[in-house]
Amino acid sequence: MTSTVSGSIDRESIQETERIIRPYIRRTPLIEVCGADFGLAGVKVSLKLEFLQHAGSFKARGAFSNLLRRDIPKAGVVAASGGNHGAAVAFAARRLGVAARIFVPSVASPIKMERIRGYGAELTVTGDRYADALAASERFAAESGAIPIHAYEQIETILGQGTTGLEFEEQNPELDSVLVACGGGGLIGGIAAWYGDRTKVVGVEPEAAPTLHMALAAGQPVDAPAGGIAADSLAPRSVGRIMFPIAQKHVHHVALVTDDAIIDAQKTLWKLLRIVAEPGGAAAFAAILSGRYLPTHGERVGVLICGANTTAVQL
Repeated sequence: MTSTVSGSIDRESIQETERIIRPYIRRTPLIEVCGADFGLAGVKVSLKLEFLQHAGSFKARGAFSNLLRRDIPKAGVVAASGGNHGAAVAFAARRLGVAARIFVPSVASPIKMERIRGYGAELTVTGDRYADALAASERFAAESGAIPIHAYEQIETILGQGTTGLEFEEQNPELDSVLVACGGGGLIGGIAAWYGDRTKVVGVEPEAAPTLHMALAAGQPVDAPAGGIAADSLAPRSVGRIMFPIAQKHVHHVALVTDDAIIDAQKTLWKLLRIVAEPGGAAAFAAILSGRYLPTHGERVGVLICGANTTAVQL
């Protein structure tokens, strides 16, 4: 479990990471849907069903990247999470026989806490925000010797999440644009590093947690509001500093969506496709459904449905 990452986040490093984690992750399906079914005649939409990944979200990619590419001490690993990252680290740690301690804030959903415990990790609920859980996890790491696995501020994490983009392009190499929900930025940073300027990468955030939107406007990561229906997955205090230069260079723009639009996207995914997506997992679809992202006629749009750790959608 020794890292060979040189510090670069690029296509070659993402390809290398994909080869390492491939035996441990699922190749999630991509389906084509008719834009006319939800008011977008003339638009071709490809949905990447990453919520079918191990532990219910894309986060398993970054978790395995960390555990397989870094030296793991006997004390094991520790992570702070709104829920999905913690579940993924717990899953990967169990698969590889590593001890794991996960810290989550009180806003984490019960279903995500249940998953973390179910994978055998020790769980501690502390504070009201992700930043509170992160601070507690850092104290635990210093005291115990466990290695921290950051949800987004870690090269191995971003490279792992970038394999989602690699897989997306392999499944549909003709996409004109890709819509990706943003939290701390590990996912969109990795996907943007993979695509570069060859395909338009658009971030999607809740209006109540416009973290990357505010950072791009300020020219640097800044503290942002952290509320809304997707607060357990898309509301860090600020985006990561490692991914931010990638976003500045390769993220076309960030579309902001309302909580109502996210709820409507969840309902539409269920009605049309029988997909149950958590709020953060449905955010990218909410952008195209609500008109916050307006594709051109004939545009081939990829939308990442990235998480499903929730109870059934209330219709």
